[in-house]
Amino acid sequence: MKKCSRSAHETLTELNITPLLDLAFVLLVIFIITTTPIVNDLDLTLPTASRREKDPPRKANYISVESSGRIYLNKQLVEPAALQQALASLRIEDPDLSVIIRGDGKTKYRQIRAVLDACQQANVVKVDLATEPLTGPAGKD
Repeated sequence: MKKCSRSAHETLTELNITPLLDLAFVLLVIFIITTTPIVNDLDLTLPTASRREKDPPRKANYISVESSGRIYLNKQLVEPAALQQALASLRIEDPDLSVIIRGDGKTKYRQIRAVLDACQQANVVKVDLATEPLTGPAGKD
């Protein structure tokens, strides 16, 4: 009785080209993807777009915080405890309410944080912080 068959020896001597074919197909796909098609070969007159007036920008609401801690909502003095209720009533009038917080440079962070907390509790999601751009070369005054 034979321990190994002849067909097992034949397959060992043949060259397996399956990985080479896979490599060739991958290279072909890469070549097809990276080549840019020529689309400017036809002389076409493209249609023009009509000029549409831009929508007016939405009114932003400003919350100003002085260094002393006084809070103004749209230039009206507001008590810190009443700020959340005022923002909630503005949000009911305009569901897409946007607020810009302007804080004095000497304002303590806890006062700005209190304003941010009031905005969050009133479900105002569009909140920005106003800053001044740096002046002078390389940000130096």
